[in-house]
Amino acid sequence: MNRKNYHDRYGPVALVTGASSGIGLAFAEELAERGFDLVVTARRTARLEALAERLATSHGTSTLVIGADLADPDAPERIAEATRDCPIGLVVSNAGFNIKGAFETKDAAHMAKMLMVNCHAPMQMAHRFLPRLKANGRGGIVFTSSVEGLIGCPYSTAYSASKALVVALGEGLWGEAIGTGVDVLTLCPGATESEATAGMEGIGELQPAAEVARMALDNLENGPVLVPSERYRVMFEQLGALPRREALTRMAHSMKARG
Repeated sequence: MNRKNYHDRYGPVALVTGASSGIGLAFAEELAERGFDLVVTARRTARLEALAERLATSHGTSTLVIGADLADPDAPERIAEATRDCPIGLVVSNAGFNIKGAFETKDAAHMAKMLMVNCHAPMQMAHRFLPRLKANGRGGIVFTSSVEGLIGCPYSTAYSASKALVVALGEGLWGEAIGTGVDVLTLCPGATESEATAGMEGIGELQPAAEVARMALDNLENGPVLVPSERYRVMFEQLGALPRREALTRMAHSMKARG
C-alpha cells in the first residue's frame, strides 16, 4: 500500500495513547512521517507539547494534546468527547505498564491501577471509537499487548493476565470487523527499547521502538496478531507447542534464575 492509499484508508488523524515515551512515542513519530495529523494522550503533557512542537517543525503535523491518566475510569470518555469533531481514522491504544516479581509480593492497589490502564482503557476506547470507524466504512485500531499475553508468565503473572485480555479483545474485534472496512491488529512485542526496560538485566537484545511501531503500521491490514520480533516469535511458538506444565515450568525456572 503506497503512502497516499495508506493515508486515505486510515487518515487523516491518528489517536495515540501513551505517546510520551517508548512505543507510543515511536507510533506518533512514524505516523507524522506518514503524513497523519495526531491526537496524543498521556499523563506527562509537557512531553506531549514538546513532541507536538517538534513534529510541527519537522513534518508540518497538527497535533492535539490531551492530558489523560488512563488509570481514571472516566478518561476514555473524556478523550472521546474531546475528539468528537475530529476525523480520527486510526486509534492506537498503546498506554500500559507492567509489574514484575512474585505475585503475592506486589501491591494490590498498584495491580488494580494496572488493570485499569492495561484492560479497562483499551476496551473502553474501542467501544467509543469503533462505531465511528465503522460508520465511515474504513479505519483501523491497533492494540499494544505483549508476548506475555500469549501464555501465563510466572513472575509476571498480573501483567501477563492483563495483556491476555488485550489479545482476546483484539482478536474478537478483528473477527467482528470483517467486512466493515475497519482493520484491527493486536501488537505483541517482546523486550523493546523504552523507559520501562532501561536498566533491566538478563532480557537480551532490545528491539528498537521505532522498528516495532513501523512493523505494526505496515501490517495493520494483516491482523489479527503481530509479534514483531523474530526471536520472540520463535520462542513463544516453541513454548506454545510444549505441554503447558512443561512450558510454565521452564519459564518459572528461567525467571527465577534471572533473579
